[in-house]
Amino acid sequence: MSKRWFVTGTDTEVGKTVASCALLQAAAQHGFSTAGYKPVASGSETTPEGIRNSDALALQRNSTVPLAYHQVNPLVFLEATSPHLVSRDTGQPITFTAISAGLAALEPLANWVQVEGAGGWFTPLSEETTFAGWVEEEQLPVILVVGVKLGCINHAMLTLQAIRQSGLPVAGWIANTVLPPGARHLDYLSTLRQRLNVPFLGEIPFLEHAETHTNLGQYLDITALI
Repeated sequence: MSKRWFVTGTDTEVGKTVASCALLQAAAQHGFSTAGYKPVASGSETTPEGIRNSDALALQRNSTVPLAYHQVNPLVFLEATSPHLVSRDTGQPITFTAISAGLAALEPLANWVQVEGAGGWFTPLSEETTFAGWVEEEQLPVILVVGVKLGCINHAMLTLQAIRQSGLPVAGWIANTVLPPGARHLDYLSTLRQRLNVPFLGEIPFLEHAETHTNLGQYLDITALI
């Protein structure tokens, strides 16, 4: 049976894709066959091959099994906004059935399936549903990505509390240095490590175009996940 993980963040733009790529690379280094999955992506571009999302393309590049784009990202939207809004406006519903089918199709192909969410924990997928609700239905262990910056401590603690209230296991958390480290960076990191009572998987340093790096796995220790 494949190991399945859901990567969420304290907010949008905190480095979920960078962390997901790092996890895929680290898992490959441990001998896992890996597949990245971004079931819903908004904020994309039209290319000769069709609509493509840069985050999904990064997951595709970092998967060790060959995957077609639609296997990595079955629901893709052009506008960079909340998925439930662009889904409504384009008449393309986002259903739990559809995104679960995509996940189920990947599981026979790889023994490590890395699922990346969109936005934060409670990102709406429709007027009635959220990404959190789908993760709860699938019973996926959660990995939390914290963008280390002012305000991250409160956001991280609130998100962790919400995940735990859903009854889902929190497999660990990753610190992502989204800005050049400031004077309080180490203090923020120390406080997070003290207060987030789940395994610390590592800190990804500030890197230009981090999602293009092929050695991100070196920054993580995924022993707690194996």
